[in-house]
Amino acid sequence: MSLFKSLGLNESIVKALVELGYEKPTSIQQKAVPQILSSFLDVKAFAQTGTGKTAAFSLPIIEQITSDNQTVQAIILSPTRELAVQIGNNIDDFSKYLPKVKTATVYGGANIEEQIRKLKKGVQIVIGTPGRTLDLIKRKALKLDNINWLVLDEADEMLNMGFKEDIDSILKSTPKEKQTLLFSATFPKEVEAIAKNYMNNPVEITSGEKNVGSDNVEHEFYLITDRTRYAALKRIADINPDIYGIIFCRTKRETQEVADKLITDGYSADSLHGDLSQNQRDSVMEKFRQKKIQMLVATDVAARGLDVDNLTHVINHKLPDQIENYTHRSGRTGRAGNLGISIALVTNKEKGKLHPIEKKLKKKFKQVAIPTGEEVCQKQLMHLIDRVKTIDVNNSQIESFLPKIYEKLDGLSREELIQRFVSLEFNSFLSYYENSRDLNELIEEKRGKGRASSENMTRFFINLGRKDKLNPARLIGLINDQNIGEAIDIGAIDILDTFSFFEVEKEFESETLDAFEKNTPDFNGRTVNIEITKKEKATGRSRKNKKGFSKGGNKPRRKSNPASGFGRRRK
Repeated sequence: MSLFKSLGLNESIVKALVELGYEKPTSIQQKAVPQILSSFLDVKAFAQTGTGKTAAFSLPIIEQITSDNQTVQAIILSPTRELAVQIGNNIDDFSKYLPKVKTATVYGGANIEEQIRKLKKGVQIVIGTPGRTLDLIKRKALKLDNINWLVLDEADEMLNMGFKEDIDSILKSTPKEKQTLLFSATFPKEVEAIAKNYMNNPVEITSGEKNVGSDNVEHEFYLITDRTRYAALKRIADINPDIYGIIFCRTKRETQEVADKLITDGYSADSLHGDLSQNQRDSVMEKFRQKKIQMLVATDVAARGLDVDNLTHVINHKLPDQIENYTHRSGRTGRAGNLGISIALVTNKEKGKLHPIEKKLKKKFKQVAIPTGEEVCQKQLMHLIDRVKTIDVNNSQIESFLPKIYEKLDGLSREELIQRFVSLEFNSFLSYYENSRDLNELIEEKRGKGRASSENMTRFFINLGRKDKLNPARLIGLINDQNIGEAIDIGAIDILDTFSFFEVEKEFESETLDAFEKNTPDFNGRTVNIEITKKEKATGRSRKNKKGFSKGGNKPRRKSNPASGFGRRRK
């Protein structure tokens, strides 16, 4: 007997689960399914990424759906269209032998008229993103006044993405008498506020510790500089020939830049971010699931709902701002009993961000040296030899060609054949890494130079300030947009009412002036002008006089984003 039957599910659902390969319930499923089936109490569930949350809330809903009633009985809210589609597909699979159970998945970027037509035909379960769900409610195409179940999946992520007002509006359109099921990896105060305002004495269910991460994941970090970040990424990929993973970036622009560089350099990679159309996103994800793409470069938001097993690596091109996002990222690997590796690329200044993550994970990051060119070549060469040894030979197909092959190779010794074969396959690698520098030595050189000294910086005046809605992040972005150099250092920034100051490395002084003069950038309708100004002597703290001018602003330096990559194209 299937262990799922013991949870109280009927034969039709159990049969579908068995065919899908579900052998036994996960921890969250064992706790949530019987609770939802046996009681109409609200449920607040803590569940990490990859623990089977979808089945935990959808199976008991499918079990209790009145299939002869074609009105909407359950609404499931999800932060992204990818996750919504995934949930919808899973529910369709679970209800394979319940033909009267109908679902509709609604999200932005798809034809709303088609979604409305499907709703009019009659469905019992609606899965949707907050924005499109609210839009359909306002159009009176979706009515939730008679629902029995409301599910908030990835509630923390929905709030992180700014859906609080949409969620509040949707919840107000639902009846008072319903069962609310809130699933979240973390419970910040905003999620607790929703639970307090919209749930009635909820039962709390926890699947392990709250989002502490998988025991099957090893956490490593590589010490890099911003100039060597991409070069280090390439070497990590090269030292792991069978890599199948996700590279997480913080912005859409960074994601596309990294993906473009990898593709140009001959790697099996592609990007996933919010600027892609739905068709493009679907195509990329399908290729990745089929392993036609080895490395997917993605933002946190775009990767939500991308449920892929057997990932070998998760690489943090840059660490996220929130610890929870790191645990979401690392939770993509090390699933289903497999071992996984989560890698962080960090500069000396970013190393401090590892400590709170370690505290949350209750695990230590292991520092790993960036592979040298010699190490990469040896690993790739042995990988090539292993492939040769294990390849299946189809004797019947090649037998007729062998006489001419033997004739062509006549006179070459065994050693010469091996050398030529290896050279044919491996020359591009040997050529690329010939005389390559040890990237670990470059980090030590940077430490020795003491580049953090303000003596190495030039101070610039810029004719923009707070009244122009300028802030440090926007100023850094403006500087990056001028393509001045490969990851220039940006020093102290002082934002005043009508003008500001910023520091740039002295070696980029003329390039900075030339770039702003050549590009004549525009910011909120104003032409941007900069000029070199005299640097005030640092006093150790930034303070303001009565007129609001900053004196001696000894502020932490910031880094711009890398503008270009390293390396030559792999053949």
